[in-house]
Amino acid sequence: MSDTSPQQRQLAPGPSPPNEAHQPDSSPESYRSAIVDPSKKRVSMACLACKKSKRKCSGTAPCDNCRTFNRQCIFDETLDQRRRVAAKRTADELSYHRDMLNDLFRVMRAEDESYGLRLLEIIRDNSSADDIRAFIDTTLTEIEGSSQDSHVTSQILEDIRDVINVEGADPSFRPKVMDIHYLCGDLPYRVPAKPWTSVTSDGDLVSHLISLYFTWDYPFHSFLDRDVFIQHMAVGDPNTQFCSPFLVNALLSNACHFSDYSEAYVDPGDIVTKGADFLAEAERLRESETARRSLAFLQGTLLLYERYSISGNNDLGYKMLHQAIWTGKSLGLIGPRTPHMTSDPTSNDMDISVRRTAWGLFHIDTVVHADFLRPSLIDKVNVPRPKKSQSNETTWVPYPSHRPSRPSYLDDFFDESYNLCEIARDISQALFATGGASSSISHKRHTKETLYERLCRWYDALPENFGNEGELPPYFGLLKMWFHTLVINLFSYNPEIEDTVEPSDIPKTPESPTEMSPSPKYNEAAIVLAGAQAISTLVRQHRRHFGMSRAHHFALYAINLALFTMVDQGTFDILDPNFLALSSAFTNMAPRSQLGRNLFHMFRQSVRAKGQGQRIRESNLATYDLRALFDESSTDGSRWDEYAKGLEKLDGDVRYQGTGAADGKLMEMLDRYESLSLGKDEVATERLRRNE
Repeated sequence: MSDTSPQQRQLAPGPSPPNEAHQPDSSPESYRSAIVDPSKKRVSMACLACKKSKRKCSGTAPCDNCRTFNRQCIFDETLDQRRRVAAKRTADELSYHRDMLNDLFRVMRAEDESYGLRLLEIIRDNSSADDIRAFIDTTLTEIEGSSQDSHVTSQILEDIRDVINVEGADPSFRPKVMDIHYLCGDLPYRVPAKPWTSVTSDGDLVSHLISLYFTWDYPFHSFLDRDVFIQHMAVGDPNTQFCSPFLVNALLSNACHFSDYSEAYVDPGDIVTKGADFLAEAERLRESETARRSLAFLQGTLLLYERYSISGNNDLGYKMLHQAIWTGKSLGLIGPRTPHMTSDPTSNDMDISVRRTAWGLFHIDTVVHADFLRPSLIDKVNVPRPKKSQSNETTWVPYPSHRPSRPSYLDDFFDESYNLCEIARDISQALFATGGASSSISHKRHTKETLYERLCRWYDALPENFGNEGELPPYFGLLKMWFHTLVINLFSYNPEIEDTVEPSDIPKTPESPTEMSPSPKYNEAAIVLAGAQAISTLVRQHRRHFGMSRAHHFALYAINLALFTMVDQGTFDILDPNFLALSSAFTNMAPRSQLGRNLFHMFRQSVRAKGQGQRIRESNLATYDLRALFDESSTDGSRWDEYAKGLEKLDGDVRYQGTGAADGKLMEMLDRYESLSLGKDEVATERLRRNE
């Protein structure tokens, strides 16, 4: 009787164990086994070209097939049907389209039927979603503006609408999947990957990230000289004094923060993994770094400070900053002079690098400590300021967009930035130092007024070209934001609250009787609120010209400070156009980092606690998302609910509990911001001893 069972397909043998010797074998079975790569993962999606030609795709851009056939490799992330990725994408898109649908209904319900008829015509003309969204926003601005008494309100709403021309109509918080090489046709800076990093050998990817860093991070925090760094990195000599693998990997890790593309992630869509592979490489190299008293080591440490301060998942920010300051002291850049001065006047590269690093370190120290109401650690810089460039004026290129370039005005920017640094140092050391001699309330008030007048003189003396906001690079707006945050922090400090320090034998400045104390020279509450409104104006300008997707992380601090300043006011109005404009920008920036998400959750809770949900619920000024966000009675879940993750350490660590609440929401926010971004200052006691 013949065997009628179906013939079974013979399977190729699996790979041999790692310790088994491999002998050459020409049999078909062994050949099939040899070409199996056990480490190769199954790809989740294929590029459009491979889908069309029904070829197996390698899953990363550019894929092997597109390289072979020399064609453009594009991945459409909407075709990625992995359960977690698809679910998150669907939720985000539903939120966006729900907002658009509600606004469409508002236009159709308008009393003036001409709006609805014009909208119907646009839809029938097969207009794009962007065109329809732009028309809806324009129409709502006209409808709402006509019902407002203030022209300023209408202008602010129009500014928000104009943002669509820069940021587009789609949600901006999704990572994009595309061929990174497509972006590299017009790179501002082209450098090799080797020998600087082992994470990737792709020079285009590294050049893309380097270009992002020097476009959007530099020069607000300029602690290395861009031209010297690029020149020596391009040469590829790891023995140079101006570049090192540790420095490069730290810089690449930071640069990933400004990229929306999947290549910047280890796990696309998970912001915690943005630049994580470069960060791990930098941390490993830092531990093995032998030249710890070098400019490259100091610069790389400052980059790690920046990276840790926005990651929101560790307490290493202050540690890196103090390590950089100690390194600067050992090099003689700051503090008491030592015989280890690195400056070499015979080498132009060394001279400019030493100056730029010393003053950049001073800038970061004053920004950080003035931001969080602490005394700065650096009193003075031991080297002269960087010399002004002798070359022709350079331009700032808004890579990777194709918007027009702008004059950089770097020399003017650096000069004014360092001038403001010196005022910020004096503010932090005069007002925020602890453990020293106590001063009378009138003396503290006079000190504040004197420092405020210095700030105003600095602002009034800015060069004429600083007033052309629409024609300047974004770092000029950041510098003005810093000025306004200094003003807010200066007058938010309350000298009437006595320092809680141990009794001291140091003589105290005699206190005048209450009835003899002079009245305040300035209306502090009005100045603080005006500063918050000025930040709102600067943010709207930044958003209109550049978008918020690559805004510097200092803008996150300025926006947060301005919003909490408004919320802390007794006359807080949730429908204030400046508040709505800042809130809208905050929603755009927050998803980019874990710190931003945590801060946004705290901000949302603070606004809801004000109990103005009914006012925003019944108003047409805010979008659907903002109404759901701030309406305390809303039960509509959203992606913002996930932003509480990571805040557990504020309740779990005793160092972060019970601080700032007595001074209001603003002071509490600053304390929590510091805890989430930098951790607690480990040299606080050392600083206290120094001031005694």
